[in-house]
Order: sequence, then structure tokens, then C-alpha cells
Amino acid sequence: MELLVTDETKKIDDKLKELVINILNFAAKELKLAEDTEMSVTFVDNNEIKRINATYRNKDQVTDVISFAIEDESTDELTNLVSQKINELMPRNIGDIFISIDRAKEQAKEYGHSFERELGFLAVHGFLHLNGYDHMTEEEEKEMFSLQRKILEDYGLER
Repeated sequence: MELLVTDETKKIDDKLKELVINILNFAAKELKLAEDTEMSVTFVDNNEIKRINATYRNKDQVTDVISFAIEDESTDELTNLVSQKINELMPRNIGDIFISIDRAKEQAKEYGHSFERELGFLAVHGFLHLNGYDHMTEEEEKEMFSLQRKILEDYGLER
């Protein structure tokens, strides 16, 4: 998977970037994504994620992770056909994830586990959203959280 990782906070060292890259590549294999799949992860602070959340989700509050999926489900047959043809010709870009490093540190302390575990959790959570998983209903939540837990455990990043 082609993965662009940007640290706007200057708080993430190469070891942590490598953790995120490795766990997302592991998750991509779990979902059987094509090797030329592309996405990005950007590490931001609480102020920036609050701005993004307010601008794009109309929620004026800090959050931990925000995902912007490029591919949205469409029921339009023509749109789906065009998308399929484009995907055959170009690498598939699934979207962008923004993770608040400040919030990840707060939550790691709050939940009593390592910052590495929280960072991996947030990356996988955002990644699953990019791939069409959600937790709006009880059934969706069960499916997404179960897969999330499996990926983290199989990778070896447990609480």
C-alpha cells in the first residue's frame, strides 16, 4: 500500500511513524486491498483537529481521529461503472486520516494503555472508516469493532 504519513506536530518520531505504516499495511492485507492502494495519515494537534471537525462535520469540539473517504457508496449504476473503469486504470486512493496526537496521549493515559497502542488503534479505526466500515447502528458497530480488535490483536498491539 502506498501510504503518505505527515507529522504537522513534530512530535512523532520515526519509530511511531513506522508503527502506523506497519499496522496499516497489516490491516490492508487483512482486508485484501490491492498493493497499489493509496491513502494518507496526518498527525495534528488538538487545535487543528478541532478546526477540521468544525469545518467539515459542524462539530466545534476536539476529537481523536477523522477520516475522509474518497470513495462513497453510490447506487447510481453509471457512476459505479465509471468508478470501476477509473480504478482499473489508476491506483485506488481510499482517502485521508487525521489523528490528534494530543488527544491520543490523553486517551492513552485515560484508558491505562500505551501511547503506541492508542495511536495504532486510532489509525486502524480511521482506516476501517475509509474502507466503508461504520458504527452508526448496533450491527455495524459489532462488525467494525470486532474486525478492529482482531487486527490489533493479530498484529500484537493489545491493551
